[in-house]
Amino acid sequence: MTPRRFLIRFPPALLALASLGPALAQPAPLTLLNVSYDPTRELYVDINAAFSRHWKGKTGQDLTIKQSHGGSGKQARAIIDGLEADVATLALAGDTDALHTNGGWIPRDWQKRLPQNSSPYTSTIVLVVRQGNPKGIKDWDDLVRPDVKVITPNPKTSGGARWNYLAAWEFAKRKYGGDDKAQAFVKKLYGNVPVLDTGARGSSVTFAQRNQGDVFISWENEAYLLEKEFGSKVDFVYPSLSILAEPAVTVVDRNVDRKGTRAVAEAYLQYLYTEEAQDIIGKHFYRPRSEKAQAKYASQLPKLNLFTIDQAFGGWTQAAKVHFADGGTFDQIYTAK
Repeated sequence: MTPRRFLIRFPPALLALASLGPALAQPAPLTLLNVSYDPTRELYVDINAAFSRHWKGKTGQDLTIKQSHGGSGKQARAIIDGLEADVATLALAGDTDALHTNGGWIPRDWQKRLPQNSSPYTSTIVLVVRQGNPKGIKDWDDLVRPDVKVITPNPKTSGGARWNYLAAWEFAKRKYGGDDKAQAFVKKLYGNVPVLDTGARGSSVTFAQRNQGDVFISWENEAYLLEKEFGSKVDFVYPSLSILAEPAVTVVDRNVDRKGTRAVAEAYLQYLYTEEAQDIIGKHFYRPRSEKAQAKYASQLPKLNLFTIDQAFGGWTQAAKVHFADGGTFDQIYTAK
């Protein structure tokens, strides 16, 4: 006798779910783009690897985080011109503010969305010199001596260069009295600058690899990297006064909402405040915010005499208008150099 055959009919919805089997089991991979400033390359290599593992463990989703680096001002302009950043981790809040004022890429109050004004780490500015400090450079006033050549990037394109400029300005204002004396001092300093690279990493290469200049005005973390790589060639000294640099971070709202990456982008920036990330930040010679990480790295990141941008210059909006806008004090100093 011929066996009877049975036809089993599955509901259409069940058939549709079955066809999605692998996709349901494994979420589609995600890609983020972090647009940052020059010296953070090594930091974010480690941060990105750690966060990708964290995200994978939490969601089962593979995550690739791409990096873009350059002078902070140039990076802000690239985002405004269409670079599809999910997050911006620029050198200074003034560059990030430009993302609001030029196209509404982020809201006006972007800096209130994360702790410490959206600055998960800080840094400062130091002076990198040749091994043994043959020119005897100890403080800012040594940088205006006629026998000293200074390497620093262009404050029109580099966030780090703006911190450098303002640190020197405030030192001179306090030591010699008033803005007129400070402007004369900074003019002499830039008269000793043979070349203005567009970003801090370019100036680092100019000093350490091309052997130009006697002193490099540098991010603290970059100075440690140079000492690690070129220990037999460079030293660095802390000046008597420097500036508290507070690089800020933000999601780029227009991009993440269009790309559907807001959740992972926000989680990525929140992760920067975790103890795991704060430890990575300290390892890379940035100044962490967490007390635990600060204590761990206190020996390599000493307490210093630092002032803030708000205290000395009334915030980034005012500082940018006075010093770095077209026709501002930097243009007056450098065109007359």
